[in-house]
Amino acid sequence: MAGDAYDRFMGRYSKPLAARFADWLEVGGGQRAVDVGCGPGALTEQLVARVGAEHVAAIDPSEPFVAACRSRFPGVDVRQGAAESLPYDDDAFDVAAACLVVHFMTDPVGGLGEMKRVTSADGWVGATVWDLAGSRAPMAPLWEAVAEVAPEHPDERDFQGGSRASLVSVLEGAGLRDVEATELAVTVTHPTFEEWWEPYQHGVGPAGEAIAALGEERRARVEEVLRRNLGAGPFDLTAVAFAARGRA
Repeated sequence: MAGDAYDRFMGRYSKPLAARFADWLEVGGGQRAVDVGCGPGALTEQLVARVGAEHVAAIDPSEPFVAACRSRFPGVDVRQGAAESLPYDDDAFDVAAACLVVHFMTDPVGGLGEMKRVTSADGWVGATVWDLAGSRAPMAPLWEAVAEVAPEHPDERDFQGGSRASLVSVLEGAGLRDVEATELAVTVTHPTFEEWWEPYQHGVGPAGEAIAALGEERRARVEEVLRRNLGAGPFDLTAVAFAARGRA
């Protein structure tokens, strides 16, 4: 299933990140919250734990992710749709959040503008993106190896929102007030190289797509470089995300 494949690939980092993000957005009882670009529900889980499923909405353009999120969180209003055209009334929520989504939006400023529209006055609108520009994302070791084997292959460093300045500019461009940013770090212990490497074999996300596109010979060379760089395990990897929030 798409949700399970994503969890093996990114969930081991996105779940602890989502917990820190929800804390930073001050999500608490009595609020109504929406998870924009929910995927299989890493942030949705945190919102439900803090405000209850009946006060949470979630939306994602991917039908398999919507199905996964619905099955995992009964009672949450999960819909299929895009950030740039949210199917909610004005002022419908007290907090709107997008976890690891801005760099995939067709129109990030438009998407955050929609999040602002559906959030009540003075509510937090927030977003996180891995530090792609600074090569501190969970996928950084992979992109380093790909650059050695296939230097012509594009990576994620230029994705919009992938630096502190870029993410802040998106929120400010959407008209949010009092925009501020912070760094959220996540450290994951990988028991073996194989446990770290296996999820990249399923074509999930830009990193998985890059591996699939390399061909058998260069995939093997990338794996050799990664084994040299990371070792057999166990090893710790620390990923850093920028988080930005502003008032609606």
